[in-house]
Amino acid sequence: MIHPTAQIDPSAVIAHDVSIGAFTVIGADVHIGEGTVVGPHAVIEGPTRIGRDNRISQFASLGGAPQDKKFSGERTELIIGDRNQIREFVTINRGTGEGGATRIGNDNWILAYVHIAHDCQIANNTVFSNYSALAGHVEVGDWVVMAGFSGAHQFCKIGAHAFIGMGCLLGSDVPPFVMMANEQRGRPRGINSEGLKRRGFDTTRISAIKRAYRTLYMAGLTLSDAREQLSTQANDSDDVRAMLEFLDRSERSLAR
Repeated sequence: MIHPTAQIDPSAVIAHDVSIGAFTVIGADVHIGEGTVVGPHAVIEGPTRIGRDNRISQFASLGGAPQDKKFSGERTELIIGDRNQIREFVTINRGTGEGGATRIGNDNWILAYVHIAHDCQIANNTVFSNYSALAGHVEVGDWVVMAGFSGAHQFCKIGAHAFIGMGCLLGSDVPPFVMMANEQRGRPRGINSEGLKRRGFDTTRISAIKRAYRTLYMAGLTLSDAREQLSTQANDSDDVRAMLEFLDRSERSLAR
């Protein structure tokens, strides 16, 4: 199941049933878990840990050194979970700074030409459409969708279930459930109600999220006053509580 033209460093740890295609290069200190398939002409550099049942397509480049001028060879990692689809020409870099790590969770779809930079933290069940990109230290929550040609500035946070529209460039944090459009470097345009319905959110939950969105974006309140109202709404909604907790963790300006 390993093509004879593949080059695998002796220190790499490859599970017994991993498939590796022609001319692929597996570097030192790479671990690949059971059931994973690596296509031809891929390059995986270490230290990199890859879990079970991943599908890594041809020409992907994983675990390369961070694109960071401050990086001077410290030990950093790329950690990838289980059942991820990583398509053609994807680049995912290791972390930067001693002990830095880029982490990809489980069940993510990372489509062709996506770039995920050093120290990004990607949760589970996300979709990165073609040509979307993240700068360093970006955090992406569960079920986020990044449409084609979208991108995020370094240190941005994107909350769970958010939808980032085609060509939208983020320079601020995006709360959970919010849908962003390609206007004025990214503008909130409501909640991702269609995505929430597909994931089993009932009308009561969606109504509470819509009310929170109106409080945050449409009521003409200062952020401080909006947070106060959201605190009251959070008593009856775990989803609003998640939005409020996101606001508490936000370090960049909030997309408003």
